[in-house]
Amino acid sequence: MVTVQDVRLDDGRVLRAYDSGADDAAQLTLAWHHGSPQTGAPLEPVAAAAEARGIRLVSYARPGYSGSTTHPGRDVASAADDVIAVADALGIGRFASMGASGGGPHALAGAARHPDRVIGAVVLAGIAPYTEAFDWFDGMRAPGALGAARQGRAARARFAETEEFDPEQFLPVDLAALEGRWASLGADAVRAGELGPDGLIDDDVAFASPWGFELAEVVAPVLVVQGEGDRVVPRRHAAWQLAHLPNATLWMRLDDGHVSVLDTVPDAMDWLLARLG
Repeated sequence: MVTVQDVRLDDGRVLRAYDSGADDAAQLTLAWHHGSPQTGAPLEPVAAAAEARGIRLVSYARPGYSGSTTHPGRDVASAADDVIAVADALGIGRFASMGASGGGPHALAGAARHPDRVIGAVVLAGIAPYTEAFDWFDGMRAPGALGAARQGRAARARFAETEEFDPEQFLPVDLAALEGRWASLGADAVRAGELGPDGLIDDDVAFASPWGFELAEVVAPVLVVQGEGDRVVPRRHAAWQLAHLPNATLWMRLDDGHVSVLDTVPDAMDWLLARLG
């Protein structure tokens, strides 16, 4: 049974955390970093895959999402200390991280800043740090939000006032996944959106700004999983991560997009167990 706990930080902020529970038989503890936007509550397919493998699953809502205090000016690196604070509150020592979409960069942050605690990571359809070494926006079906984020938070907030979802971001296999096995993801994204735009705005500004760490600092093993046809985070982002992470493996999924690629979550958990369990 998943428990919910509000973790109070030294700076007065609160993070809403979720925990499947301590188990002496657990081979691994895994911190799930949610996408943008999501509430941080465990998604049913992720929770089911973890339970089937005896993995303790924890997650938390990033600042500005569902019960977690906003953190003005946060960068991607700030997630490193936040996830460690959650782990400390739950009595967790060493653990792995897994992040999907907007959660991918945040999963890497802990491994970069706290290598003694975050011992491996998986990035599923995760964006790369902003760079001018290649066209960072090329292949994005709807780059407007991140383009506004490059101009700062005020510009991204103005964009949010008229922002509309473009369903063409998703391949037919993505839409089928959202209607079936990943319906919980779509429903959770709707709930997150109904609670306000602050978390998503701050995520986008963090992605499009200096992250606060370099990929080269992530020495733990990292699995990068990418859908060839992804129109939200194009394949070049995965190639950039593979080239700059010291200990990375790439799974390129030729028939997948941004959502359907999440079907690899059980296999990615097995990958972590084989190396860390």
